[in-house]
Amino acid sequence: MSRTFFLLALLAAFPPLSTDMYLPAIPHLKTLWNQPLMVVNLTLIGFFLTYCLFMLVYGPLSDRYGRRRPLLVGIGIYILGSLLCALAGGVQALIAARILQASGAAAASALSLAMCKDLFGAKERERIMAYIAVTVSLAPMLAPVIGGWLIHFSSWRWVFVLQAGMGIVAWVGVLCMREPLERFAPISAAEVVRVYGRLLRNRRYAGLVVAMSILVLPFFGFLAGSAEIYMGRFGMDERQFGYFFGFNALALMFGPIVFARLTRSFSTRALLTFAFGGIPVASIALACLPHHSPWSLALPMWALSFLFGMCRPPSNNLILEQVQRDVGAASALVIFAFMTVGAAGMGIISLAWSDKITVLGVLGTIVGALTLAFWLRYRDRLLPLPQRG
Repeated sequence: MSRTFFLLALLAAFPPLSTDMYLPAIPHLKTLWNQPLMVVNLTLIGFFLTYCLFMLVYGPLSDRYGRRRPLLVGIGIYILGSLLCALAGGVQALIAARILQASGAAAASALSLAMCKDLFGAKERERIMAYIAVTVSLAPMLAPVIGGWLIHFSSWRWVFVLQAGMGIVAWVGVLCMREPLERFAPISAAEVVRVYGRLLRNRRYAGLVVAMSILVLPFFGFLAGSAEIYMGRFGMDERQFGYFFGFNALALMFGPIVFARLTRSFSTRALLTFAFGGIPVASIALACLPHHSPWSLALPMWALSFLFGMCRPPSNNLILEQVQRDVGAASALVIFAFMTVGAAGMGIISLAWSDKITVLGVLGTIVGALTLAFWLRYRDRLLPLPQRG
């Protein structure tokens, strides 16, 4: 169990490990290659858009061929892409290598979610997802600190060498595991389209996916803009940025821990209502506080991240409970929606705003209010869980 848990957590952590470790290098590369932030941030946006597209490929492939074979191919591509990132001589080469890296990384987190459905029952899966979320939350907390120290004492290229090493560990782990999918579902390309159409016609599933996905807008905006805010606006170096970013990531770890503890005394319904209600409140504070100190970003963003981390495991579990078949495709579509909206958030924050912190607060207020309104209106139809289809 511990080996399986570690492998699932590592696979689920591919996106934060592949981005957050690299964030302290963005201001440096902007100066080194004399490029505007929007161009350098294409190394992030290109990664996530490619990641999203390939999620839709790996999900149905895993339903047809099992989880292991697509994972082995995807992680192998990820390792190659990481090494090419380390060798990039300019921003165009780095963007291309990051796109290749993303096309492989997409296999990891999509299929880790599907394997949770394969291996665990509904109640145990909710607990396992919460603990995986806690473990995965260590990645964005530690990754920028590790990246900041690597960049400070050696070179940004070693960040990608380390990512390649992480990929090798995951590849060996998948090679040694047994196939978790018991019944394969052979489907054609036309059937793949029908599968996604069937999922989108499932109103409960699709509604939850949209409502939960828009919440990531301010978080991915923070991901893309935090280095410029902390290092450019407040004058921090790579290591100091890593500590502040890690402080924010700590909230993402505490959120699932608190949720797991509170489920002993409170219902999932009550905890989700609390979290969804708190997100717009924290966002209003982020938008309205005077921004003369890095703590004016760090503290409200900590509260926002804590609440997001608290609602993420039960909402993911609730989404998957709306489907009984096509689980690989359903889990891929969830991550696709999250990452696509996230890439939009990165693009928004990369524009030439005079005060990016206020923009993050406004984004959080809008999407938090929309998700809360959806939840308050439809929660009685979603809990207790309806008949699935």
